[in-house]
Amino acid sequence: MPDPLTPPEPTTAVPTLSTRADRTHKGDVGRVAILAGSRGMSGAAVLAALGALRGGAGLVRVCTPASAQPLVAAGDPCLMTVALPEDEAGRVSGRATAALRESLSWASVVAIGPGLGVSEDVRSVVAEVWKSYAGPLVADADALNALAQCDAALWQARAGRATTVTPHPGEMARLRRAVGLAQRDEQDDEARLRCAWEFACRAGVTAVLKGHHTVVAESGRTYRNASGNPGMATGGMGDVLTGLIAALLGQGFDAFDAARLAVFAHGVAADRLAKRIAPFGYLSREVAEEIPAALHDAARPPIGFAR
Repeated sequence: MPDPLTPPEPTTAVPTLSTRADRTHKGDVGRVAILAGSRGMSGAAVLAALGALRGGAGLVRVCTPASAQPLVAAGDPCLMTVALPEDEAGRVSGRATAALRESLSWASVVAIGPGLGVSEDVRSVVAEVWKSYAGPLVADADALNALAQCDAALWQARAGRATTVTPHPGEMARLRRAVGLAQRDEQDDEARLRCAWEFACRAGVTAVLKGHHTVVAESGRTYRNASGNPGMATGGMGDVLTGLIAALLGQGFDAFDAARLAVFAHGVAADRLAKRIAPFGYLSREVAEEIPAALHDAARPPIGFAR
C-alpha cells in the first residue's frame, strides 16, 4: 500500500488531443471566459487569451476593466471582450461581480488572475468567482495573491469542482501559509514535488508549481515536466500557460491531464523557438503562436481530422 505521506511517483507521460470530427463546431471545443487585466496590464489579458485561442478553444471572451477593454479587443480580432466596472486605478471594482454573471453562465471554463492587480475589490471579486462558478476554473497570478489573503475556509468552496492553480515559488509559499502548511525553502526536484503535492492535497486542487522541471500535482497523481528552457524566463509566459490550460479543459480533459499536457506543450513551443531564433530573446506572444505546432509535436498519432 502506498505511503499516504509520500507523494506518488511522478509520471513524465502526457496525454494527446483526440482527432476532431468533420462536424466539429466552435461550441464543441470550449467557451473560455478570462477575467484578467487592468490599466497598464492589458497585455497579460491578451497573452492569456492567445494561449486559449492557440490551444484550440472554440470561443474566448475576456472580461476586463473598462479602460483596458479597447486595448484587449485590439490585441486580436478573434477575441470577444466585456468591459467591467473599474476603480480609480483601472482595476475591477466590486460592482464587477454583477457584470460577470452572464459571462460565468456562458462559459464552460473560467480562468482568472493575469494582470488584475491587488486591491480589496479585486480580492472580493476573485472570491466570489471562486465560490460561485461551478465549472472548471484556472487561477493564476493576482487571483492567487487574492486567495492567499482569504480565509482558509474559502478553499472548501471549490470541493468537488475541477480547480487548477498555477503558482510560481513565491506565490506557492503564500498559498501554503494560507492553508496552514509550513514553509519549504528547498528547491531541488524532490522538494518541489512534495511542496506542490502537499498543497494540492490540503487545498483539494490540481497544483502547477512553475519553474525548472515544472510539477503538476493532485492528491493521487504527480507529473514532472522535462520540456522548456531558460529563455522562458521573461514576462507573460505564465499568462500564456493559464490560457492554454483553460483551452484544454474546455476540450474535455480533466484538470490533471489538461495541466500536464499544457505544461509540456508550452515548453515544447519555447524549445522550438530557442532552436529557430536563439536560446533567449523570443517573446511570450511568440510562444503562444507556436502552441499549435507544439501540440502537434506532442501528439501520437499526430493531431488531424477524421476523414
